Amino acid sequence: MYAYNVPKFAPIPNSQSVIAYGNARFTILTSRLIRIEYDPEGPFDDRPSQVFWYRAQPTPQYDVKKSSSEVNIETNDLILHYELGKRFSQASLSIFIKKENTYWRYGDANNTNLKGTIRTLDQSNGAEELDNGLISLSGWSLYDDSKSLVFNSDGWLEHRGKPKQYQDLYFFGYGHDYLSCIKDFQKVSGEVPLIPRWALGNWWSRYWAYPQSELLALMDSFNEHNIPISVCVVDMDWHITKTCNSSSGWTGYTWNKVLFPDPDGFIQSLHQKGLKTALNLHPAEGVHPHEEMYPQMAERMGIDPSSQEPVKFDITNPDFVSAYFEVLHHPYEDKGVDFWWIDWQQGAKTELKNLDPLFWLNHLHAYDRTRDDKKRPFIFSRWPGLGGHRYPIGFSGDTCATWESLDFQPYFTATASNVAFGWWSHDIGGHMGGEREAELYLRWVQFGVFSPILRLHSTNEPIQERLPWGYDLETEKCARKALQLRHKLIPYIYTAAWENTNTGVPLILPMYYRNPNALEAYQCPKQYYFGSELLVAPFTSLADPHTKQSRQRIWLPDGDWFNFFTGEYYSGDSWYSFYGGNDDIPVLAKAGAIVPLDNGGVSNTTENPQSLELLLFPGANNSFELFEDDGESLAYQKGNYSIIEFEQQWKPDKLTFIIHPVDGQIGHLPKIRSYTLKILGINEPTFIKLIINGKERQLSSAYNETTAVLQFAPFDCTIETSAQLILGLENGLMSKRDRELDKVK
Repeated sequence: MYAYNVPKFAPIPNSQSVIAYGNARFTILTSRLIRIEYDPEGPFDDRPSQVFWYRAQPTPQYDVKKSSSEVNIETNDLILHYELGKRFSQASLSIFIKKENTYWRYGDANNTNLKGTIRTLDQSNGAEELDNGLISLSGWSLYDDSKSLVFNSDGWLEHRGKPKQYQDLYFFGYGHDYLSCIKDFQKVSGEVPLIPRWALGNWWSRYWAYPQSELLALMDSFNEHNIPISVCVVDMDWHITKTCNSSSGWTGYTWNKVLFPDPDGFIQSLHQKGLKTALNLHPAEGVHPHEEMYPQMAERMGIDPSSQEPVKFDITNPDFVSAYFEVLHHPYEDKGVDFWWIDWQQGAKTELKNLDPLFWLNHLHAYDRTRDDKKRPFIFSRWPGLGGHRYPIGFSGDTCATWESLDFQPYFTATASNVAFGWWSHDIGGHMGGEREAELYLRWVQFGVFSPILRLHSTNEPIQERLPWGYDLETEKCARKALQLRHKLIPYIYTAAWENTNTGVPLILPMYYRNPNALEAYQCPKQYYFGSELLVAPFTSLADPHTKQSRQRIWLPDGDWFNFFTGEYYSGDSWYSFYGGNDDIPVLAKAGAIVPLDNGGVSNTTENPQSLELLLFPGANNSFELFEDDGESLAYQKGNYSIIEFEQQWKPDKLTFIIHPVDGQIGHLPKIRSYTLKILGINEPTFIKLIINGKERQLSSAYNETTAVLQFAPFDCTIETSAQLILGLENGLMSKRDRELDKVK
């Protein structure tokens, strides 16, 4: 039996949460989440399924009222009614959702489901129909887990051994409290692992037969063009593709020495440049005789190597899986391969009925990576279905390089949060087709800055240019600025990644998560929340040929909002038409927003910065807890991380901003940190005071009346001390000056 680092399941619920009557059993997992089972034979099954691993949840308060013919189970939020002794039907099983004042009856169609995601966007050219998610306008959703496989004591999947009539359902009755639904689902299904910090930088990937010298020179070219990059993905031509046998060449494990004469030196050079690397996998065709490791694989599988018989790919065979990792993958990882791109495209069937090979590949690769209890379970693959959030990150597939595809991306990315899948990586620029179009490329890149993972990629067609300097000077300038911004945003995004792991809140959320009762929140699919502070609505359509301006229609929720780049004020609960040139991205900051940026200059490093720029916006009390750790290991699970709280206290005539001392471990932090504060959308104050550790310090500043931006000079303080900036203006600090005339001058 292949022994991998099996997750620590906790599938058996608290006995007090379980109510059973004959062939029916109900498990009250939360006040709004109930497992509903019908087993005509028994006994009931408490093994972890592919989706649900942690049913051992605290027992919520509930009450049972039973008669000779029926039972009512009432929690604070739901009332389940079941007619005893009967199979589930519209008449025998129902649930009343109190807050929504509505019923679900067994067999009801969920016609108002807000959708989730799909396995892949391969060959997509625009909008696609998404699978159902876990939230709905109706206030309920139902997931049928009956055909899901279960884990045995060795962490291997097997059938449940249940009859056809067996049912295992999970009822989510969360009304419009969408975020609680997604968070509770992760409590029962498993958390999203913290992704490595380096994954949040800029990636380069292209399906192209690069010689190693050319690819290394290309990585240097990014630096020469003043563009940071953190990951270099090597597509399938890293291995032998002309096999001279029955293998098509898509599957491969042996370096192509014509292109890569010194593979070890190649990987070492990437690391010396500050880059991580991944190799592409298409494992479906197994191991053929042309592979260097064929003799060892054949012997492991009981095949005479002299027979030249291919070793069949069988992810359900523990012996094959053991050899698959130990012979094919671990040696490469020992030489420096940082992660694998599991580019699975070969179907959804295995030797084990109902087992999707993609799910099992993702699971095994993710947990094999943690075998030393140091590396995080990080992979790069397609979405394998519900539960796939445990295996970040996702590759969304080979989309067409068109405006239609780009226009669909914001909705597709945000809606995946409805199944807790927050870490999509798209082919930025689109994968194939279309034309060589600078404006389209630039808008893809700008969307990529405010997407979970920014990975430049395309197919092996010369027309598909993904280098920022491959177009005109204007495009290069704007793309460079965007890619530099992405690198600066890493402290902000990495904190959101921690929030995703720690509390279950995805980086990107549809607007209706925070505005469930506003009709407009369901009518703006091209915008989304990006972390706790920002709202993004990227340009996704061609600019007007006469004005050269792009347009995006945006709805702003109730409250005060500011242009993230200019500080321009907008009143919420309104629709706006945003116009912009090549250099513009529609990004709004909420009142009181605090956004930390890496201020260390352009480089490939993604380490915790010694210098931070803090962008502040007036209008509300707020705090932002900056999360930092070593960026790569599992040490955060043992509390080896730090939190620095930035706090804003707001009054109309006074703003107090506090940098609190670090809380937690500090070994991964610089002892002294430089801070640069920039306050946007503010009137010039008449009073400014900086206090560090109780002592007032001089701090120079510059105010731009036209842009209403107050810029401070950098100041240093140790991470273990506090700093306080106090501003005052009797007539009001917030600037609401109308700037419409400025735009038409």
